[in-house]
Amino acid sequence: MFSPPDLPSGMGIALMLGLGAVLLAIALIVRTMVKNTHDFVIADRRIGFGFGVGSVIAVWTWSMAVMMSSAQAFTFGTSGLIWFVVPNGLAVMVMVVFASRLRRQMPAGYTIVEFIRERFQNKPATTVMLVAMLLGLLAEIFINLFGVVMVMSVVFELNTTTVLVVALATVTVYSYFGGLWTSAVTATFNTLLITVPSAIVVLYVLAKVGGPGVVFQAVDEAGPNTLNAFDGTAAAAFGISLALGLLASTMADQTFWQKAFAMKPATMSRTFLWAGIWFYPIPLVMGLLGLVGLGLGVTTADLGDVGSGGIGPYVVSHLGLPVILVALYVLVILNACYSSMDGAFAALASIVAVDVLKRVRPNMAPKKLFRATKASIIIAGVIGGLIVSSGIDYVELVTTVFFLKAALIVPLALAIFWSRMTSTAFVSSLVLAIAIGYPVRQYVGELPGIVTLESISLIAAVGVSLMSRQRFDYTTLRSKGPALGQEEQAMLTNVRAGASEKDPVL
Repeated sequence: MFSPPDLPSGMGIALMLGLGAVLLAIALIVRTMVKNTHDFVIADRRIGFGFGVGSVIAVWTWSMAVMMSSAQAFTFGTSGLIWFVVPNGLAVMVMVVFASRLRRQMPAGYTIVEFIRERFQNKPATTVMLVAMLLGLLAEIFINLFGVVMVMSVVFELNTTTVLVVALATVTVYSYFGGLWTSAVTATFNTLLITVPSAIVVLYVLAKVGGPGVVFQAVDEAGPNTLNAFDGTAAAAFGISLALGLLASTMADQTFWQKAFAMKPATMSRTFLWAGIWFYPIPLVMGLLGLVGLGLGVTTADLGDVGSGGIGPYVVSHLGLPVILVALYVLVILNACYSSMDGAFAALASIVAVDVLKRVRPNMAPKKLFRATKASIIIAGVIGGLIVSSGIDYVELVTTVFFLKAALIVPLALAIFWSRMTSTAFVSSLVLAIAIGYPVRQYVGELPGIVTLESISLIAAVGVSLMSRQRFDYTTLRSKGPALGQEEQAMLTNVRAGASEKDPVL
C-alpha cells in the first residue's frame, strides 16, 4: 500500500516560501502597531481573548504536538497517544493558577527572569534562571527547525542545508518586524491553518486505508497491548516524565509568561483555559497517523535516519494521496513550526531586552535598544540552524529537553507561592536535581530518573528554605515600575500627543 512519493523538490521550497510570504505581509501590516521596544516585547499589554487563545494554541502546537503525537502512537499504540495528548492540554490550563498569581504580584512585569531577580535579589539565582530560559527558548527554536527539516526530507527529499536556510530566513525576517504583535496575529492565523487542514488530511488517510475500523483491528494485531490505553509501558518510558516536562514548559517558559504579562488581565485566565481545551483535537487527530503506520506494518527501518518522528510525513506521502492533500499536510507542519519559532523569537527578544541589555546598559538609548533587541532574533536563528545541522536525534532531543525542564517545577512554583523560599534553596534545588536525576535517567531509566529529579528538587527546596528564617513580602513587587519604563513612558507621551507611526524610536 505504501510507495515512495514522486514530488518535485521545487514544490517543497514553494510551500515554505509561499507561507513565509503570507506571514511577512501580515507582519508588515502589524509593524505599524510597534512604536518601541516596550511594544515590541509586550504589545502594550493589550492582547485580548481572541488573539490570546490563538497565539497560545499556535505556540503550543509546535512540531512536537503534530509529529511526536504520531511518533508515540506508532511506538506504543493507543497508550502512547493518550499519555502524550492528555498532559499537553492540562499543562496550558494549569497556567491559569500561576499566571493569575504572578500577574497580581507583578503587574508591570515582562519576564519570568525579572521576577526571579526581584524575588530573590540574588545574582546566582537570577543567572541560573536566565541561562535556563535562554537555553529553553533556543531548544524550542531548533526543535521546530528539526520538524521542518524532517517533513521536507521525508516528503520532498530536500537536503538539510537547503531547508534550514529557507526556513530560518523566512521565520527570522517576518519575526524581526513586529515582535509579540506579529507573533500574536500570525499565530492566530496559523491556528486556523493547523486545525481544519489536519482534520481533512487525516480523514482522507483513514478513508484510503479502509476506515478507522480496519486501522484499529490492524493495530490490535500488531502487538499484545497496542490497543490498551492504560498500558503502563508508555507511562514508564516517557509519559510521566513528559507530563511533568510539559508542565515545566508552560510555567517555566518565557513564551507563556510573555503572553501572560501582555494579556488584558480581565481575559487572561479564560484565555489559558480555552486554549488548553481547544488544543486537544490537534495532537489527537495527528496521532492517528501513527496508529495507521503501526497497523499497516511500517518499520523504523522504513523511516530511515529520521526515526519514529517521521511516521506522520511517511504515511501521508507514501499512501498515494492526491498531491493537494500532501501539500496541505506539509503546510500544517510548517504552520506549527513557524508559529512556535516566531513565538520563541519574540520571547527571547523580551529576555534580551529586559534581562540582558537593560541590565548591562541601563541608560541605552531607546532606538539602539530597539535595534539590539531585534538583532537577537537573527543571532538565535543562526545558533538554532547550527545545532539542527549537527544531526541530533529528534525524539531523544525532545524528551531530554522536557526532562531537564521538569527540574524547574518545584523551585519556581515555591518561589511564586511560598514566602519562605530562598535564593540558596532555588539554586540548590535546580543544580542537585539535574546533577543526580539526569544520570539516573541515563543509566537506570526514564521513570526512576524523573522520580529522582523531582524528589531531590522538593527535598532541597523545602529543606534549605526551612533552615532560614527569611520571609519575602510579595507586596514589594507591586511597587516596581516597568523595566522598560523609559520606552513605555515615551509611548504613552506619543499617544497622548497624537504621534504617528513615524515615531523616532523606529
